[in-house]
Amino acid sequence: MVSFDSRSLSKSAFESLTHLRKDYQKLIPDFEKAKKGLKDQKNQAQELYVYISTWGLLRLKAEEKAISKDQEQRRLVVKSFFKHLQKLADRNDLAGDDDLKNIVGLPANDYLGLTGLAIELANEFGFWANAIYHDIQGAQ
Repeated sequence: MVSFDSRSLSKSAFESLTHLRKDYQKLIPDFEKAKKGLKDQKNQAQELYVYISTWGLLRLKAEEKAISKDQEQRRLVVKSFFKHLQKLADRNDLAGDDDLKNIVGLPANDYLGLTGLAIELANEFGFWANAIYHDIQGAQ
């Protein structure tokens, strides 16, 4: 039996967003110039819960590819989300560039269980986005 520490979801979301923000600010150290990318990160992290609840995990994985190049920071949040979901679900077939087919091929019960875990993780991403991006205000 695998034991699950309920803090794992919070820790995953916190670490993911903290790393994304730090990496981006290393790339663009001027805070004023970095604001748009940081706002994109924050907004995407906050939208994950509603997106998955409305459209499902399968469409979010497809959306990862559809996000335009000028919103690369949004794409990085989605990629990081799937990386952490993969780790939490103890799978190795969710975070790759070609893993949409793996999600499509899941049995219904597995997909529903994974979606439930994804919704909980997305909720944590939304919570931690407010804390980690506390100095980024407003929507796009």
